[in-house]
Amino acid sequence: MTSRRTVLQLGGAAVAAAAAVPVLGTPALARSFDPEPGSSGVGDPLFPTLGNGGYQVTHYDLTFDFTPVTYDFTAAVRISAVATQDLSAFNLDTDGHTIDKVTVDGRAARWALSAGSSGQELTLTPARPLRDGRPFTVEIRYHGNGKDKRLGLNGWVFGSEGGFAAAVQSSRADTFLPCNDTPSSKATWAFHISAPKGYVAAANGELLHRTPRADGSAVWHFALRERMPTELLGIAVVKGTYLYGSSHTGLPLRHIVPQGHEDTYAPVVARTADHLAWLEARFGRFPFSTYGVHIYDGYTDALENQTLTLMGTNWFKPSADGNPTYENTMVHELTHQWFGDSVTPHDWQQAWLNEGPATYYAAVYSEERGWSVVADKMKAVYGTLDAVRAADGPPGLPKALGGTNIYDGGALVLYALNQQVGQRTFDRIMREWVRRFKDSTYTSEKFIRHTVDVTGDRSLDRFLRDWLFGATNPPMPGHPDWKAAA
Repeated sequence: MTSRRTVLQLGGAAVAAAAAVPVLGTPALARSFDPEPGSSGVGDPLFPTLGNGGYQVTHYDLTFDFTPVTYDFTAAVRISAVATQDLSAFNLDTDGHTIDKVTVDGRAARWALSAGSSGQELTLTPARPLRDGRPFTVEIRYHGNGKDKRLGLNGWVFGSEGGFAAAVQSSRADTFLPCNDTPSSKATWAFHISAPKGYVAAANGELLHRTPRADGSAVWHFALRERMPTELLGIAVVKGTYLYGSSHTGLPLRHIVPQGHEDTYAPVVARTADHLAWLEARFGRFPFSTYGVHIYDGYTDALENQTLTLMGTNWFKPSADGNPTYENTMVHELTHQWFGDSVTPHDWQQAWLNEGPATYYAAVYSEERGWSVVADKMKAVYGTLDAVRAADGPPGLPKALGGTNIYDGGALVLYALNQQVGQRTFDRIMREWVRRFKDSTYTSEKFIRHTVDVTGDRSLDRFLRDWLFGATNPPMPGHPDWKAAA
């Protein structure tokens, strides 16, 4: 994810708090499941109430019928999951929805809504308890309005044409559907999104087909066969045009650009094939079955939604000297498809290994194009990072998301590792990381062990710990003259 505030930094997101006010869907409510008695969430250090334990989601099937301009929607989600312990009740994350009907394994289930610090908890009590290891399905019908007030931040982005796009990182997928909203829970997905005449629907994964309706609208059907956490949800209904192509190795590409501006953005998105070739030379085969860029005038940031990066129209302006430096951001978000999307943080305190590689490789790409110098960028970051460590935490222990520590600081950690081990070994560390841990979640500890395993150098354990968790910058290998700013 990228922001306009600096070339390399994202603006963080705060989460609004609210008092707990239960809304009962039935007269009585059995005990809800929590990972520990009296707690909620899965223990994410930065979002303590995020996610739910006791089960693992394997698949989401989302039907979403949206009306542009009024922003009303009706929806249904079918969730396939497996209990990881005996459950008399369990929770889902949701925010801003009116729940109409809930079933578990086809039987009506009791439910209740209560307010939390980052949204609402939907507590479900099935007609029969769920046993450890048992697969089960949940079906929830609900409705709402995209502009309704939420307890937390809203994941909806609205354009001038009355449509919307989803920008839900890090904890706002629950404003679109009840879900287990934590990056450690990855599942496959299917989408059935209705769009009226003149609009197109978009979603993660492959577009399978469209089902026309008599009124000129259509239902767009998508499938994402590779697992995805909820924070990378990328649905949309917009006035857009699909542009198709393929990478140099035959990967299908599909982009969405604003209607009437196809000539402006076609050459921009066409650069994706070269960006893919540049990154595949470093990391190996692209980890998903399709990719594309959705350019939307309602958005002002850039976000690595899995297989479909979302970018605002404001990005695509040449630099003062006429260079298309917006390609750095396109490479940043594309790098995330490996680092963050395929290999996903187990919790949000691990986010430096999302943003560090994306920031680092965008800088390398910029240098190879002659637009900037990596060492100059890293020296500037080195000079300021001690103060950032003190205020916001070191790269591996951030106090919040969105700071220089996980973006520029994460890139600086990788630059230091490169300086320490040399380019060839560094390339092997990074390539093997995304190969070995494809479709899984990571921690900093796992990356440290991986680096030691690949190199056979146990001293890199202490080296990385100092860079990731230390209160001050260690000396930079190869640059003993680099100093922290006074």
